[in-house]
Amino acid sequence: MNISRRDFLKIGIGLAVSSLLPKNIFSTESTVIERPIIGVARGEKKYLVKSALDAIGGIEKFIKPGERVLLKPNISFAANAECGATTSVEIIKQVVELCLKQGASRVIIVDYPLANPDLCIERTRIKEAIIDPDKVILLLLSKERQFVDIENPNGKELKNVKIAKELQKVDKFINLPTAKSHSATGVSLGIKNLMGLIWDRSYLHRIDLHRAIAELALVIKPDLTIIDATRVLTSGGPGGPGKTVLLNTVIAGTDIVAVDSYAVGLSQWYNKSFTGRNVKYILEAYNLGLGEIDREKMQIREVKA
Repeated sequence: MNISRRDFLKIGIGLAVSSLLPKNIFSTESTVIERPIIGVARGEKKYLVKSALDAIGGIEKFIKPGERVLLKPNISFAANAECGATTSVEIIKQVVELCLKQGASRVIIVDYPLANPDLCIERTRIKEAIIDPDKVILLLLSKERQFVDIENPNGKELKNVKIAKELQKVDKFINLPTAKSHSATGVSLGIKNLMGLIWDRSYLHRIDLHRAIAELALVIKPDLTIIDATRVLTSGGPGGPGKTVLLNTVIAGTDIVAVDSYAVGLSQWYNKSFTGRNVKYILEAYNLGLGEIDREKMQIREVKA
């Protein structure tokens, strides 16, 4: 093909200019980073869970008919049910109802109590959530044989850890903590709630506790985290008694770091205000790449229940 010198120069100038432009103009790959979606429902308690989940796509986005679902509330303490040391049975029951309505074949409520199991059952009123004995099971862990040892390839503090075997037998895992203060970690939320699914919790207190809690989220990964912030234990945690603040709020999302970080800002803790970056284990989880920590980088969908 014959081209003139003038046309040749035009082509050369065009190529030179294009080389100075940002490369992503010519890239076929998307550089858009999706911001995590957080559903926040406030209002009438009996509608909170559904409202928060509807804000992020509804229960049908997470649970399919026939699936086995594991729920991990915090029912580890034999505390007054209204103080906020344990997940509200009304909130647990709402999650159970939604899972069954969506067609879940089995819902297993699992925790590893720190107090006498019978007292935990009585004082948390957890039996109220067993609305269908044929499909809803309460499993309180107590024996080492109920756990399985797994490796944590990316762990620095936790090279391996014994996790509840039941996690390997289900299709979906919903993390269902209460929002409360904690004497060792400042606050106890979604990531901290995972400690109730491992055998030797005391070991974490003999190493870097904050890093170890974050590393749990490398191997125990909820499909959904729903934080019960209906009544928040803002001091005296984890077992209470302490100051309890009624917020009638539920927060839901798939990004456990984002959900936890948002929840930190719901209330003062020990009469002080914090962000997710002020909580060491949340910051460690963020640094491990497990989720978003900055509120301005989240899609927060607030609704009235």
